[in-house]
Amino acid sequence: MQPLPVPCPAPLIPYATGTNAFHDAYRNAMAHNAVFVAIESEGQQWTVKADTLTAGTGHTVADAVNDAIRASILRLIDNREADFGAYTGPVYFMMHGVHSEERARELAAALHAALYGDLTPLTRAIPSAP
Repeated sequence: MQPLPVPCPAPLIPYATGTNAFHDAYRNAMAHNAVFVAIESEGQQWTVKADTLTAGTGHTVADAVNDAIRASILRLIDNREADFGAYTGPVYFMMHGVHSEERARELAAALHAALYGDLTPLTRAIPSAP
């Protein structure tokens, strides 16, 4: 498997439903010292997962970026686009209860870009309150 491009287009976000698919995607990220990101099916809903540990010790995420990600995930919860039990970082991120695969891919791609320092896709995908 090739590493994901940065930023990763939504259609290329790995589908990691099931133990083998999840472990394959996670090992691939580790092998390339890259941020792990994937989506998983949960029946009618979807989960978005990301983990920066796979990128190695040289990868850092600025506090301001972590704060922006956390605020974005909390907006998703407030808007009922993700379930209350989300993990908001700073190393591991997870959002359950996303209503469609397309939205899960969009959120995963935006989160992936943010974890590499590009907040533009995140602010497009999850606009702040007017």
